[in-house]
Amino acid sequence: MGNFVPFGSWESPISANEIAAGGTSLQSLSTAGDFVYLIESRPSEMGRQVLLKLTSHGDVSECTPSNFNTRTRVHEYGGGEYWVHDGIVFAVSFSDQRVYRIDDKESDPIAITPKPEIANSLRYANGTVSSDGLTIYCVQENHLDPKQILNQIVSFPSDGKHAPRVIFTGTDFVSSPKISPDGLTLTWLSWDHPNMPWDGTQLHTAQIDTDGTVLNTKLIAGGSDESISQPTWSPDGILHFISDRSGWWNLYSYENGEIIALYKLDADFAGPDWQFGFSSFDFMSDSSVVCAYHDRNNDVLVRLRRDSSEPEAIVNDYSSISYVSVLEDVIYFIGSSPVIPAEVVAISPSENTVSTLRRSRETTIDISYISQAEFIEFDSIEGAKSFGLFYPPRHALNQGLPDERPPLLVMSHGGPTAATSSSYNLAIQYWTTRGIAVVDVNYRGSSGFGRAYRNALRNQWGVIDTADCIAAAKFLERRGDIDGSRMAIRGGSAGGYTTLCALTFHDVFQAGASYYGVADAEVLATDTHKFESRYLDRLMGPYPAAREVYVSRSPIHYADQIRAAVIVFQGLEDQIVPPAQAELMVGGLVRNKLPHAYMTFQGEQHGFRQAANIIKTLESELSFYGQILGFSPYGITAIDIINRRTG
Repeated sequence: MGNFVPFGSWESPISANEIAAGGTSLQSLSTAGDFVYLIESRPSEMGRQVLLKLTSHGDVSECTPSNFNTRTRVHEYGGGEYWVHDGIVFAVSFSDQRVYRIDDKESDPIAITPKPEIANSLRYANGTVSSDGLTIYCVQENHLDPKQILNQIVSFPSDGKHAPRVIFTGTDFVSSPKISPDGLTLTWLSWDHPNMPWDGTQLHTAQIDTDGTVLNTKLIAGGSDESISQPTWSPDGILHFISDRSGWWNLYSYENGEIIALYKLDADFAGPDWQFGFSSFDFMSDSSVVCAYHDRNNDVLVRLRRDSSEPEAIVNDYSSISYVSVLEDVIYFIGSSPVIPAEVVAISPSENTVSTLRRSRETTIDISYISQAEFIEFDSIEGAKSFGLFYPPRHALNQGLPDERPPLLVMSHGGPTAATSSSYNLAIQYWTTRGIAVVDVNYRGSSGFGRAYRNALRNQWGVIDTADCIAAAKFLERRGDIDGSRMAIRGGSAGGYTTLCALTFHDVFQAGASYYGVADAEVLATDTHKFESRYLDRLMGPYPAAREVYVSRSPIHYADQIRAAVIVFQGLEDQIVPPAQAELMVGGLVRNKLPHAYMTFQGEQHGFRQAANIIKTLESELSFYGQILGFSPYGITAIDIINRRTG
C-alpha cells in the first residue's frame, strides 16, 4: 500500500531532463574476425554515430576518429553504414557520403570512393567484401540527376584505385549484396515502385567473373506479393533468407534449386526494412541457425539444427532481440526488456553463460516504479482484432484515490508500418510514474503480426489505425481500468496524423497532442524523397487518381470539426510537415474557440533533437493534460492555454 494521491499528481523519479539527456543508442551490431562491432549514437555529441570495436570481455575501442560521423543517407533512413574484412574497416562518412578505409586505430581514414561533382550526390551503404579482400560490392544511390535518382549495385577495389562501376541496375531499389564463402556467387534484393520492401521484393543470385562483373543473373524467389529480407550465406555456402510467402516472415534455405522452409511458424522472424543491415539470424560453426522471432509481445531466441525439426530454445531475460550475430559459437545481440535498457549481450551455449558487454544507460529506475506492459487484444471495427500494450500507473510510494480511476494517454506509433514493443522505455514511464495510464497501440498495419495484419492498412490509412486507437481506449474503459471522461491521444509524424484524424473525425478524446503531425496527406504524396515517394499508393491509393481520398482523410481540410483541446508542437524548419500545416490546424481551433496551445521551435526539423526543446515539450504537454483533464502535475509550471475553460 502507499499514500493516496490523485492520479496524475504523483511525484515521479523520471524528469523531462532525463528523457532529453537519453542514453546512447546501440545499433548495427555485427561480428568479424575476433571482435564485435557496434554503432553507438551519442546525444552528448549531437547524435554523432561512432563505430566501436568490442572484445569478448567487453573491452572497448573506437574505430573512427572524433570528427567522423559514421552514417549513410541512402534511403534517408540509413543503416549498413560500415562493414569489416580481415580487421579492415570500411565506413561511410555522413559529411560527404563517401566510403573510407580504416586500416587500424592509428591510421587516418582514407576515402576510397571519388568525390562527386555535386556534394553528397553519390551515397553508399550495405557493403560486402570479396573473400580475397580486394573488391567491395555495395549499394550506391546516385543523385547526380535529381530528376532520376538511381539505386544500383556497384563494385570497386578496396584500395580505391578505380572508381565504382555499376554491376546491377534497372530496378527502383536494391539492397543486401552478399558474397558466398567461396567468393563465386553474389546475392542481392531488388524491388520496384509502388512496393516498399515489406510489400514485395525479389531475390537474385549471379556468378562473379574474375574481373568482378556478374554473370548469369538468376531470380531465386520473390515478387510483388512476397517480401524477402536478409539473404545470408551459411558457412558451408547455402543461401538462407526470410520470406513472408506463407503469410509470415519465416526462415528458408535455397539448395540444389529447391526452397526449403526451415521452421514453419505463425510468427515473424523479421521486421520492416526501413534501414539496411538488420540481422535476426546467424550461423553456428556447424551451420545450425540461431534466430529470433516475434511472438505477440516478446522476441524468442532459438537454435535450428539441421538434424532436428524442433527448435532448441535459448533461454534469456530479454523481450526485444535485434542484430543477432555469432562469433566462435558465442551469440551476440542487442537486447532489452521492460526493466533492462538496451545492451550488448553475449550468450555462450557451451558454457551456459550470459554476459553484458555494453549498456545504453549506466543508471536505471528502481523496478518498483516500472509499469510492465500487459498485452491486450480487443475488438475493433469490421469485426477485426487489434493489439496493444497497456501500462497501468505504477509508483513505489503512491496510489490513486479509492474512488478514482486514472486518466488515459493513447500512443499512436509512427511508420505507420512500424510497431511498438514492451522494451524499457522511459518515455512511457514518464507518464505512468505520475499516475497516468498509457496504451501503446499496435493498430492494424503494424509489423510483427503477419502479412495479413500488416496489409490491412492498405487503402485504409487514417481510418482503421484511428479506429483501433479508439477501440483500445474504449476497451480499457469498459474493463474499468481508466476514466473514460479523461482520455487523451498523442503521436508524432505518421502517429501525429492518426492523432489528428482521431481528434478531427471523432468525438472520443478530451485532449490530444500532435508532434509535427501530418495534416495534409497530399504533401507526402507530392513532395518527399524517392524511397517513400510511392508509399501512399498502398495506404491511400495512387495519386493523383485517388486525390479525393487524400483530401477526405486530411485533417487540414476539416479543422473546424475538432471539438477537443489540442496542443500542437512544430519545428519551424520541418520540410516534411511544413509549419503551414500546423498553422491551418490551429486556425480551426481558434475559430472553434477551443482550448489549445501552439508551440514552435526554431532550428528543429522533423523530430526534435535539442534537449531544451524536448524538455519544454514534455513538461508543456503534461501541464496541458493536467489543466484539461483535471489533475495537478507535481512540480510542473502551468502553461498558458488559449480559450481555457474554468469552473
